[in-house]
Amino acid sequence: MARKTGSHAEITGPRIRAEASRLFARHGFAAVSMRQIAAAVGVQAGALYLYTPDKEALLFDLLKGHMDELLAAWAQEPRGTDPLAALERFVRFHIRFNLERAEAVFLSYMELRNLSEPNFSVIEGLRKRYETELEEILKAGQAAGAVSVPDTKLATMAIIAMLTGVNTWYREGGRLSRATVETIYWDMVRKAVGA
Repeated sequence: MARKTGSHAEITGPRIRAEASRLFARHGFAAVSMRQIAAAVGVQAGALYLYTPDKEALLFDLLKGHMDELLAAWAQEPRGTDPLAALERFVRFHIRFNLERAEAVFLSYMELRNLSEPNFSVIEGLRKRYETELEEILKAGQAAGAVSVPDTKLATMAIIAMLTGVNTWYREGGRLSRATVETIYWDMVRKAVGA
């Protein structure tokens, strides 16, 4: 099917992903049709298939893009050699990164169940890579005597759940600034790991 007049691949592809993300986050993956996404973008429904083979592939692309971006951004964060400094950087990074991407975070947790097993495995693998980054910091902290947790894997899961939870209640312009939230959460994590 031909593109509508004025349609450009470098513009349309990102618009499709942005509108799909917005609609999936607002209405849920199952409730959104390809026609609705096309209408939001301003293209005919058939044009979407120039950019994605189906709706699940579009969701997978969104979730994988988010995880790839998260891992790449974390790789650029300076960490230093001190485990507590690295843990603080992780806490602050996680909150800062995810608050900028509330829709992507919501989709990553709520719509993961809509992926087929092969796609689910890819996303789970990327999530495990990120979780391992935090667990390695905790293990280094244990080895240095700076951290005391009964199980680093469980502590990893608990910390990530706590930090990601900020997205459920934080609103820009509210009572607490992002920097204040980061500082308070760092203090809570520090105490939770016995530092």
